[in-house]
Amino acid sequence: MSLKLPLNRQDLVDLANRICDLASSMGATAAETSLSVNTGMAVNVRLGEVETLEYQRDRGIGVTVYFDQCKGSASSSDFSDEALHKSVSKACSIARFTAADPAAGLPLEADMATDLMDLQLYHPWDITPSEAIELAQTCETAARDADVRIRNSEGASVNSHRTTRVYGNSHGFADGFSMTSHSVSCAVLAADDDGAMERDYWYSSVRDPGEMESAVAVGREAARRAVARLGAKKIPTCTAPVLFPAILARSLVGHFLGAISGASQYRKTTFLLDAKGTRIFPKFVNIVEDPHIPKAFGSVPMDAEGVTTRRRDLVSDGVLLDYVMSSYSARRLGLKTTGNAGGIHNMLVASGEHDFDGLLQQMNTGLLLTELIGQGVNSTTGDYSRGAAGFWVENGAIAYPVHEITIAGNLLDMYQRLVGIGTDIDTRTKIRCGSMLLDDLTIAGN
Repeated sequence: MSLKLPLNRQDLVDLANRICDLASSMGATAAETSLSVNTGMAVNVRLGEVETLEYQRDRGIGVTVYFDQCKGSASSSDFSDEALHKSVSKACSIARFTAADPAAGLPLEADMATDLMDLQLYHPWDITPSEAIELAQTCETAARDADVRIRNSEGASVNSHRTTRVYGNSHGFADGFSMTSHSVSCAVLAADDDGAMERDYWYSSVRDPGEMESAVAVGREAARRAVARLGAKKIPTCTAPVLFPAILARSLVGHFLGAISGASQYRKTTFLLDAKGTRIFPKFVNIVEDPHIPKAFGSVPMDAEGVTTRRRDLVSDGVLLDYVMSSYSARRLGLKTTGNAGGIHNMLVASGEHDFDGLLQQMNTGLLLTELIGQGVNSTTGDYSRGAAGFWVENGAIAYPVHEITIAGNLLDMYQRLVGIGTDIDTRTKIRCGSMLLDDLTIAGN
């Protein structure tokens, strides 16, 4: 039998059970499989003309088998009986030649998810290619018409995707869920009379198309941001407060989450090694992981290995309470899984008392970032050095744009220098936080 797209959740559940049964018949002591089916459309226009129109339909299967604690894996995009048999057979063959890993194996049966809750993650967008093209053109036109200084465009795009994922293992567990993601984005270039050019962008990303920011609003915001950067100056090297807007502040949280992942802990490649129970941030910082927010991008009823997801406090009064672990990394550390196989879920960083303008007033004089450039972050030492652009702020108000600067420090010290978190929370990713104000960072300029 060969299964053809589209496949629904039950088709994939049945297939997961067959794969685990097949692995057992080949002598595996345990097996697990992940299956996915994806469909989507992506439209890109530039200067009013269609550059690309893509339609995606793909699927994949990953199979892992265990012979006691010897592990073998194989994958395929072919769902035919013959291909499935070959994939499982190949995984079994690999397992027979690998060394035993004491931490290898399935998650505990008691940790498996039951009665998956509906988190409202699936909201199809019945948009035709011609409608998507028109929407992208509307977005770009709004940006180009917003200001005479918008001289060129990198284009606008509209994307819509649907995904169904199922995980199964030889505990007899097999389940999954469907989700959607939709976005509109635009990037344009502004130029002044001297010919100097600046680029910026904006986007809206949602699970439910009914909650999308309008294409016109996205285009106008992209234009506003690009024009605001014109006339950028260089500044001398100094030490000053730095305000990370919400769209950039989440990168600081991301570095922290990478440092407390189970993998980085057992590999000892983190500047927060064995940091559980220690104060990482000032006392006003609290971070909660909540996988069950309806329609959120980090919401899942189970992790990538079928383990139940739960709301939990990750940081309380600045103190790290736990790591971010899968079953494997937890066993390596002698701990229990936190339901994070496949990554983090919604990370909610509690806000302070000020909105964005309030943080500007609190900063008084310093640097407001608009862009971070490069990958100058050492996850083992925490050393941080990235190119940047933004605005110089004086007396709590934006004075002028700046560019060709570098901000530098050490992440652990930077976390301790956090003096404020804004109420302007960005909900477009798994990390939900407001703007972050840091006191006295090194800014390298002229």
